[in-house]
Amino acid sequence: MATFNYSGSSFYYNDQPVRLISGAIHYFRTVPEYWQDRLIKLQACGFNTVETYVAWNLHEPKKGEFHFEGMADLVRFIELAGDLGLHVIVRPAPYICAEWEFGGLPSWLLADSEMRLRCYHEPFLDHVDAYYDVLLPMLKPLLCTNGGPIIAMQIENEYGSYGNDKRYLTHLKDSMISRGVDVLLFTSDGPEDAMIQGGMVPGVLETVNFGSRSVEAFNKLREYQPDAPIMCMEYWNGWFDHWHEEHHTRPAENVAEVLDEMLSLGASVNFYMFHGGTNFGFYNGANGHTFDSYEPTTTSYDYDSLLNESGEPTPKYFAVREVISKYVDLGPCELPAPIEKKAYGRVEMKEQTALTANLERISAPIYSAYPETMEKLGQDYGFILYTTFISGPRPKDEFFIQDLHDRAQVFLNGQLAATLDRTRPEVKLEFEVPADGLHVSILVENLGRVNYGPFMRDCKGITEGVRYGRQFLSEWTTYTLPLTDLSGLVFDGLSEQAEPSFFRGALVVDDPADTFLSMEGWTKGVVFINGYNLGRYWNVGPQKTLYVPSPLLKQGDNEIVIFELHGTSEVAVTFVDQPDIG
Repeated sequence: MATFNYSGSSFYYNDQPVRLISGAIHYFRTVPEYWQDRLIKLQACGFNTVETYVAWNLHEPKKGEFHFEGMADLVRFIELAGDLGLHVIVRPAPYICAEWEFGGLPSWLLADSEMRLRCYHEPFLDHVDAYYDVLLPMLKPLLCTNGGPIIAMQIENEYGSYGNDKRYLTHLKDSMISRGVDVLLFTSDGPEDAMIQGGMVPGVLETVNFGSRSVEAFNKLREYQPDAPIMCMEYWNGWFDHWHEEHHTRPAENVAEVLDEMLSLGASVNFYMFHGGTNFGFYNGANGHTFDSYEPTTTSYDYDSLLNESGEPTPKYFAVREVISKYVDLGPCELPAPIEKKAYGRVEMKEQTALTANLERISAPIYSAYPETMEKLGQDYGFILYTTFISGPRPKDEFFIQDLHDRAQVFLNGQLAATLDRTRPEVKLEFEVPADGLHVSILVENLGRVNYGPFMRDCKGITEGVRYGRQFLSEWTTYTLPLTDLSGLVFDGLSEQAEPSFFRGALVVDDPADTFLSMEGWTKGVVFINGYNLGRYWNVGPQKTLYVPSPLLKQGDNEIVIFELHGTSEVAVTFVDQPDIG
């Protein structure tokens, strides 16, 4: 049993003053086999605490269907940290942001057109409480008050950047307390008046999030909370990447300098991130700060942090450790042996099959008057194919997808006519309809739901309708394509690619090691290794390689399946031993 609380400007663990030097590691962005390696490296850097969000959508992908195994084994991650003697901060708020799909909210919430998010809306709170009924009893034995490593938990995340519903925040607080959470509760917000005012809760510690100007940030916090410790709950020591942009970096010297300033002020700190990891599968989020802006996040979540995407210490790691050593007696830096990296070389794809030839094998047709969103059809992520027929003849007119989310390939009688994108409204599609009419197929990709800001109600697919000229088109046949099970695919030999297609090859491995998959020459799509979704690739950059942790490989043949939307200059991939994320 232990206690963690604060009095005046200090935190106390079992009545002994303690400064928290914490780092964020998200269990859901690192394969479980590497959790201990990352935690040991965090401790060797001089940190005494690890922080993690909890991703609701990972744990309850379907309403009432809960998963806490494999990469979702939150309890094991916390127990590993405790075994090393680390404190743990858990942020299980319904919403986590984190550049994670829909900010961690499950997409099935959007199947209810009346759903209100992150406010005192009883249907939303009923879902949250049902989730807490499962999650919080799992965490209760891990609280420090019950002998575990969890010293603090967050009740909502940066809420002042979104709203000011204190009744909602109080409900979350009471929901946690009534389920046995008796450790320190906190909130975190940007160091601005509106954000702090909107996010603070009476009786709950407020912390602030920033990347620089620590004196200014802490002074603002003290205006609202003069008699409490100062803590930066998210020290943004790096940044994330969007497709179509440059890779973000921040000098190690600058990160160390700002940390030194914080520690000299007596502050506690949590590095966001200590180790970023990877947005495997379709779990990347997106930013949309205005009604018509949309910026999806890359598969890599390297974040230019202290450990890189594959877990190796960066110059930032050693610069930060040197600063910490001014305030804490650290001793020698004892790191685990580096994880082996291998360049397995070139692998040719031997087989190929078109999406349309496999629709009935991996999906089932759904008939509707108008196109329905993914959420209305019970689909979380991936792709969705809409088909209809336009009678003819008709003169040339414009073809509209009204409120497309997010990217669509439009095929007329099986031939690609245009690629439309919600971020590129300048692209237009016009055509004539011949006397015998046109078959129209629209393959829409969900590029990741918005995870931050006022435009999070980000339903996917075709959200309003399709028009040819002024006329809405009806009688749709739809195929949901989450690509969670590709075992039904039937492959043939290679041929010239005329439509979105799957390719298959095999990587032969004697000794599994970490590696990086170069998609040079390919355009856009998704890669699966032994059935595991590595994530998206896209030749617009900045990311050019996909990280393949060794636990995803096995001795012998490893199946590679690529879903390529457009085409490739060479039907082969290359496994290299160094990443290229821009």
